[in-house]
Amino acid sequence: MKIKDFFPILEEMAPLAYAEDFDNVGLLVGNAENEATGILVCHDALEAVIDEAVAKKCNLVVCFHPIIFSGLKKITGKNYVERVVLKAIQNNIAIYAVHTALDNHKDGVNKILCDALGLVNTKILVPKQNFIKKLVTYTVPENAEKLRNALFDAGAGNIGNYENCSFNSSGIGTYMGNENSNPEVGERFEFVQSEEIKIEVTFEKHREAKVLKALFANHLYEEVAYEIYELQNAHQNIGLGMMGEFETALSERDLFQKLKDKLGADGIRHSALREKNVKKVAVLGGSGSFAIQHALAAGADALVTADLKYHDFYQAENRILLCDVGHFESERYTKNYIADFLMKKITNFAIILSEQNTNPVKYF
Repeated sequence: MKIKDFFPILEEMAPLAYAEDFDNVGLLVGNAENEATGILVCHDALEAVIDEAVAKKCNLVVCFHPIIFSGLKKITGKNYVERVVLKAIQNNIAIYAVHTALDNHKDGVNKILCDALGLVNTKILVPKQNFIKKLVTYTVPENAEKLRNALFDAGAGNIGNYENCSFNSSGIGTYMGNENSNPEVGERFEFVQSEEIKIEVTFEKHREAKVLKALFANHLYEEVAYEIYELQNAHQNIGLGMMGEFETALSERDLFQKLKDKLGADGIRHSALREKNVKKVAVLGGSGSFAIQHALAAGADALVTADLKYHDFYQAENRILLCDVGHFESERYTKNYIADFLMKKITNFAIILSEQNTNPVKYF
């Protein structure tokens, strides 16, 4: 198999279209056409990880955090990022990052965190905006079912827990073709009034090319009439963070102990105790200060996240317990999830979980 042959599997786990605009995901280093020798899965693609990949004969490193986040103007080895890129190139190793593509997936980073803590009844905390579009098209009744099914097969019509969703209405369409036309119904220069079915379907924006290809391939008309709209609806199954609840409420101190036990959090920074039990919990793996107001609006008793700054804790205002467990700790099971996913999908190829602990934060 070539390195590029693994990309569809990785995209099934973490579609690159789900990533945030600021992020840098996908193939960051290497030649996708090279034959793959093995896959090493890690949290951060540091120098020690590249050395491990060389030793274990893996020429594809799949990492959670992208080693190249902003642009590189030079690659001279003066810092840890440049040294990783140089070493990877010198050893013909490809690096592929998933980051917020997996953060935004409903089964990704935050579901993993919820499962680790034993939270149930989970749902997305911050649903993704500007991700849904609507296609409106018109066809004759005898073409409607075939066209509708083709659009469904292309990924249109999926809404939450439902698929094959559409709205259909009947009306009268009019047209008159010129000397270059070849109308399916009527003749050139004839004013035609024809019964038509209006079909409306929504789709995720990254599927637009595939949906349009299905539209044109399965429509009867010489000139396909269609409209595409961007919708303001949030996507309830894609987004950052997650809300869940404990089956039995915990005291705040019991919550801290669970966070230590389950996440290996050696030090938990938190806002003032409210002396109230914790039932509903919002989680956001990684830097999550932006989610504080979302957690409050969702009625969370606590928010488990990382990288909170001094003034962020003031936002608690005795309405929520803010828990900063550490960036790495909040994502600690992510590389295991990636490796397990790949092992289930690829049963005849070497998938290796990195032994490197890449957490840069130490506690005294």
